[in-house]
Amino acid sequence: MPPLTVRYVELPSPGPPGCLAWEEALLEAVNDGAEEVLWFWESPVPFVVVGYGQRRAVESRLDACAALGIPVLRRCSGGGTVLQGPGCLNYGLALRLDPGGELDTITGTNRAVLSRVARALGPLIGVPVSMEGHTDLTRTGPDGSPRKFSGNAQRRCRNALMVHGTLLIALDLDLLDQVLPAPSWEPTYRAGRTHRDFLINTGLDREAVRAALKAEWGVGQPLDPLPWDRQRQAMADRFGHEEWHGRR
Repeated sequence: MPPLTVRYVELPSPGPPGCLAWEEALLEAVNDGAEEVLWFWESPVPFVVVGYGQRRAVESRLDACAALGIPVLRRCSGGGTVLQGPGCLNYGLALRLDPGGELDTITGTNRAVLSRVARALGPLIGVPVSMEGHTDLTRTGPDGSPRKFSGNAQRRCRNALMVHGTLLIALDLDLLDQVLPAPSWEPTYRAGRTHRDFLINTGLDREAVRAALKAEWGVGQPLDPLPWDRQRQAMADRFGHEEWHGRR
């Protein structure tokens, strides 16, 4: 993938549905010709988010989530179900499609983007970072097995795509097994492990992570103005309604 210079934004924090709406808004802006952009966000409260086509009742423990006051929401991209909240730093990239280039296919995009994320974070983590199961970034755990610290997903439009992912900094991993069952599909390298035994926090400094990824993607000026109208429309059309989140 050639060097890029992208804009940057720290997403406003209008609550969990609003953050999901922001990601769609930024992707659609780039799809319509806006400059490419890198963003970060971290939710101050826990919530579960399922992939676009997943069933909430299968991929989450709805009763436990309700008892704990944890909403179960739906994002616009594919991928698996994750727990969001304090200690889970999210990044996203909206990039223009490159016909015939590395971003022309789902597999090529995963390889191109995640290899750069791994390259940026490897020196901070201090041990080799590997890509497993197509969309996961891992490091070796205390028992020598690969432990996942980042899951990633895509959404592709006509002229642009989004790759976004979670980076486990200090997430409450014990909460995971309370609110999420074993996933309906898992990569071979997971080998049936529980969430607690499969995932690992990196303990990285958030500002160091931001700086490393911004340097990797050649971040230039902050994004200004933000596409507030698009975000509000996404909330009005989808993310602000239980019908969207609970449609499956």
